[in-house]
Amino acid sequence: MTTQFQGVNVVITGATGVIGSTFVKALVAKGANVGILGRSEDKIVQLQDDIDAERKHTIGLVADVLNKNALSQAKQLFNQAFGNIDILINGAGGNNPNATTDDEFYDEHSDKSFFDLTEEGIDKVFKLNYTGTVLPSQVFGKDIVQADGGTIINISSMNAFTPLTKIPAYSGAKASVSNFTQWLATYFAGKIRVNAIAPGFFETEQNKGLLRNDDGSYSERAEKIISQTPMGRFGEPEEILGTLYWLMDNSQSGFVTGIVVPVDGGFSSYSGV
Repeated sequence: MTTQFQGVNVVITGATGVIGSTFVKALVAKGANVGILGRSEDKIVQLQDDIDAERKHTIGLVADVLNKNALSQAKQLFNQAFGNIDILINGAGGNNPNATTDDEFYDEHSDKSFFDLTEEGIDKVFKLNYTGTVLPSQVFGKDIVQADGGTIINISSMNAFTPLTKIPAYSGAKASVSNFTQWLATYFAGKIRVNAIAPGFFETEQNKGLLRNDDGSYSERAEKIISQTPMGRFGEPEEILGTLYWLMDNSQSGFVTGIVVPVDGGFSSYSGV
């Protein structure tokens, strides 16, 4: 265990996902006390068993990021265990099949075109990604605004810069997360640094259906993505950690706020030609 974040109190939402759990493991290894916030108690317990069997450095926080009362209860539990929160990482997010088209370009014979996307599906995507970032920031931010070097780090996406085909709601929702990051950084200027990380393409449970065929091979969409990524591959979750550490560490990024950092293997830099 290293001591870069020894005694720093961190809450991570969406903490049992591929990227979130990578953050949890890495920060515990660097001495942080981590609130593992997610909807599934079983997944939280499994993650704790894997990395902190004695529960010295983690606490499970079962809550939905869209339930402010549950978030407030989670904050109380964390405060009782470790004290005030220094850093919030808003990692909760995701897409919905009812907000995803089958076709990349309009095809009147498509089973699910833009015209078939449901209001409910679109609403779920916006609430999970945008409101699910705002509400934890409200609840946990009450501690962070009092912290010395307090920080909020949001997880945006490369499709916030340029929307990807098939997922208009998710692209729009992540664009709203980037915008909110800038707004909150201005609002809390001098009190809380607020930044975002925009991962490029990493394989997660959320996107596995888009990136892999039934036999495990890359889908046509995955091949297209890799062809537009100068580094020629998908990212590994651990490759986000350096950016995370930098944004968390006030001694290294104390004058950095209101930015969205791409970690994308060059995807945003390549014109396709």
